[in-house]
Amino acid sequence: MHEYSFRLGREFQAASTRELTMVSRLDLDPALMPRHIACIPDGNGRWAQRQGRVRINGHSVGARVISDVVLGAADLGIEWFTIYAFSTENWQRPESEIAYLMGSLERAIYRRMDEFMQHNVRLRWIGSPDTRIPYSVREAIDYALTTTASNTGMTFAIAFNYGGRTEIVDAIRRMIEDGVAGSDVNDTMISRYLYAPDMPDPDLLIRTSGESRISNFLLWQLAYSELVFSPVLWPEFTGDHLVDAIREYQRRNRRFGGLDAGMSPGHTPPTLREGFDTELTYARAPSISFS
Repeated sequence: MHEYSFRLGREFQAASTRELTMVSRLDLDPALMPRHIACIPDGNGRWAQRQGRVRINGHSVGARVISDVVLGAADLGIEWFTIYAFSTENWQRPESEIAYLMGSLERAIYRRMDEFMQHNVRLRWIGSPDTRIPYSVREAIDYALTTTASNTGMTFAIAFNYGGRTEIVDAIRRMIEDGVAGSDVNDTMISRYLYAPDMPDPDLLIRTSGESRISNFLLWQLAYSELVFSPVLWPEFTGDHLVDAIREYQRRNRRFGGLDAGMSPGHTPPTLREGFDTELTYARAPSISFS
């Protein structure tokens, strides 16, 4: 993909991504669509370096691609899409890059809110509140959560200041605070104390840029997810690449530790969260408000 293609404006880019998705989706099996796709959008810095630009230029392009791919996923009927936007380890990056990433999220929320509303997308945040996050960014996140709370289409979860190990540790701490007995601790109980107890486990994880690791992302939830590692750098990722990943997912036989017999490609098992008592499920979910 050529550099000039990213200068055509958000409206053209978003329309093009979704148009490609609509064309490419024709051979997808609607009965085997993943319910939840998680994504690690990697390669922004390397893309910028190959273009002879500074790293933040890659993040700028990558932020636009996130919005376009998310809306493309919504058009495909995906119920949940979770993006790894900023990890707890990302605080180790240069201060200038961190500041740009923070501002990029804030700008993206306000610039794309109309489109999220038009597509009936609900935004969620998963991660740890942190005083290092600028107040304006916290305000933007609260605005996004409040504005889209009543939407009933796809849920777009932003993993921001998120770490998989931290999520599990936080869950255990809240269980101890609530006096949960050791004999009551099991998979179901732990799932109830995660950042988003109502979030189904991802069926498919996509990571771009050729890296083959999960980098502390959704460690608990990815236990039986199908992993697809794309060589494409994130700023060049399109709706066609999303459909390619879904197509690969639909070709796989998901056994979940069992045998092949009776298990169709893309088969989704009962999630640990099915059948939960609603009041109990939400009783100790951490607050998602920064205010």
